[in-house]
Amino acid sequence: MTTRRTFLAAGLAGAGALALARPTGVFAQDKPKLRFSAVFSEQDIRAEMMKMFSNAITDDFIFEGYYGGNLFKQGTELVALQRGNLEMGNIAPQDISKQIPAWSVLTSAYLFRDAAHLKAFFASDVGQEMAKMAEDQLGVRILGPTYFGTRQVGLKPEKEIKTPADMAGIKLRMPGGDAWQFLGTALGANPVAMAYAEVYTGLQTGAIDGQDNPLPNVENMKFYEVMSQIVMTSHLVGFDLLVVSSKVWNEMSAETQAKFQKAADEAIAMSTEKHLAREKALAATFTERGLKIYEPDVAAFRTFAQEKYLASDLAKDWAPGIVEKINAL
Repeated sequence: MTTRRTFLAAGLAGAGALALARPTGVFAQDKPKLRFSAVFSEQDIRAEMMKMFSNAITDDFIFEGYYGGNLFKQGTELVALQRGNLEMGNIAPQDISKQIPAWSVLTSAYLFRDAAHLKAFFASDVGQEMAKMAEDQLGVRILGPTYFGTRQVGLKPEKEIKTPADMAGIKLRMPGGDAWQFLGTALGANPVAMAYAEVYTGLQTGAIDGQDNPLPNVENMKFYEVMSQIVMTSHLVGFDLLVVSSKVWNEMSAETQAKFQKAADEAIAMSTEKHLAREKALAATFTERGLKIYEPDVAAFRTFAQEKYLASDLAKDWAPGIVEKINAL
């Protein structure tokens, strides 16, 4: 039987529970929300990288990850960051070069030798200068380069490719943007702009003859199902940039910034190691699946590409001596 006394006691107990519960909700709301956008799928190693990162910052932030270009399409993330519609992104250096032409040097073929060379560059004085340029002019803080493998040419036609001359007439899918399109030309191909999510169907229907991606991407997107061969041109060390809005970064305390950067460094290192291991294993896997995999005359491709870049309008915006500085690292 409920009496007035027990009713009041229950009410007080409920009020006490509510009072205890309320601060948790207030504190949760006090955490800044970080919306993150990337074009890679949730099956990608880099999605695992972001899970590791988000777990490390959970005390200070609410992380919301969006993958597969579901929140912002490929190439639009940087503008979303600048407009305040996004707090974090994994953006291509080609997108930065659209707004800062001097950055196009970092998108050129055969510049970086491998993942270690890429990491050494961003840790160097010249790398820090480029990062500061992006922060000052674009309002994004670069946390580090996210290596995702060395780009190779995958083709549906069975035509053997030995030199850039053999690429003549090949409709090679490249992302939109001048830097990406020029890379296709620098390989001797006929570049075709196409969204990443449309590549499988493009290969299937013959709208394109090929695509260029690192082997882990070929696996994740199942491009191997609609290709006959992979030409190991190794023309570009593939990387994007894990960035956070400068506004968000500047609102952090020095201690939080240090924790945030440490979390990014550790997650990026894990992802890089996993990508390197995956690349080694995948060449054998694709051969077993019936794809022809071989190395062309890489020296001929390198010479052809470098001549194209140095003679292009892109090179006019490069800092004097920057290629030599990068080569010397």
